[in-house]
Amino acid sequence: MGTRGWRLGAVAGVAVLAAICASGSEVPEQPRTVSEDGPLPADRYQATPQDAQQAERAAALLVRQCMAGRGHPDFPLDPRYPTDPLVVVSVATSYGAVDLDAARRWGYGWDPAGKSAVAEPQGRRMTAVEFADLPACNDRANRRLMRGIDAQNWLYASTRAVEVDKAVARDPRLRAAWDAWSRCVADQGFTRYPDPAAAYTDHAWQRGSDGNTQHSQRERDTAVADVLCKIRHHTVDLWRSVKAEQQTADIARHRAGYTTALRQLRTYRANIADVLRTSG
Repeated sequence: MGTRGWRLGAVAGVAVLAAICASGSEVPEQPRTVSEDGPLPADRYQATPQDAQQAERAAALLVRQCMAGRGHPDFPLDPRYPTDPLVVVSVATSYGAVDLDAARRWGYGWDPAGKSAVAEPQGRRMTAVEFADLPACNDRANRRLMRGIDAQNWLYASTRAVEVDKAVARDPRLRAAWDAWSRCVADQGFTRYPDPAAAYTDHAWQRGSDGNTQHSQRERDTAVADVLCKIRHHTVDLWRSVKAEQQTADIARHRAGYTTALRQLRTYRANIADVLRTSG
């Protein structure tokens, strides 16, 4: 089970949320994960995690150039703040828990000894004087990366995704699939949740400031039941099918908007590539 987060760092970047999934009951010889692989129709219209990584690198290079022009020639690519900032970790649920082994060990959380969801800065701590000049350089970097892009339509595909997800959640086929999954989990002595997201976000798991849970026995047992019930009832397969259908229909209804979004995404990628080529 994984998460995606971001720190409020010194350079501009794109935060890409990742989906997390949950688990189910004791059924012998079952697959150990619920498959959620494969592209969906709307994926091509949105930035990828790779885009985010490259954008962060490009922004860091632009910020360092700008800071040098303001009298800070040794400004690091990945600096720490003068004082450690608030760290925000955002965890999104799409299909809930999907990995059986992870559910057994960590419930709806993850290994606290594993790789942090938030990368720590590798550079030195910036000075207060550098920090005062940073906002202007961040703004300049953002303007360069967004050159030729209409900011109002930049997030069109993400905006449509919100509406598509509402339509997916209303689909009677998915409602029936969630109901079958919910009964399966409840039949094993656990809470009858309305959907997998409710199981994942249950306050009983006592998530800390980093988003991780307490890994209690009840949590882990619930997550195992969750995943196994998804496997038994093919919940994620149906869920993905409905989502793909709804996305396809939405793209057809709003073809011009999606086409513009794709064109702007390509412009964004070209801007990033140009910065990396000329400044890297």
